[in-house]
Amino acid sequence: MNYRSPLARARGLGSAKEGVSHWRTQRLTAVALLPLLIWLVLALALLDGYDYKTLVGWAAQPAHAILLIVTVPALFWHSSLGLQVVIEDYIGSEGLRMTLIIAVNFANILGCIISIFAVLKIALGSA
Repeated sequence: MNYRSPLARARGLGSAKEGVSHWRTQRLTAVALLPLLIWLVLALALLDGYDYKTLVGWAAQPAHAILLIVTVPALFWHSSLGLQVVIEDYIGSEGLRMTLIIAVNFANILGCIISIFAVLKIALGSA
């Protein structure tokens, strides 16, 4: 039984067949972030102090720098996916919805690039 109206069938309106992929990707990033954020909280909690020199020395260690570089894109990607769902659910105007989604994606990409650059700068000794 088809619940779509004849006009909707003619226009091709309906599922874009991308919902499962979006949902799965968001869950995958959440699963990836769980151990990474547990590591980050525990590693920072075990530091002797939280002054600039200590934190830069900690982030400059290769293992920490690599894990930070892995954490950053996962965090921004998860953020982008989650905010897109919120915008799609609560913003009624199509134009505003698309503008906000583009702005959120741009901000997340920019934040990710800046964060990775900062970690690399620290890890390579330029900070």
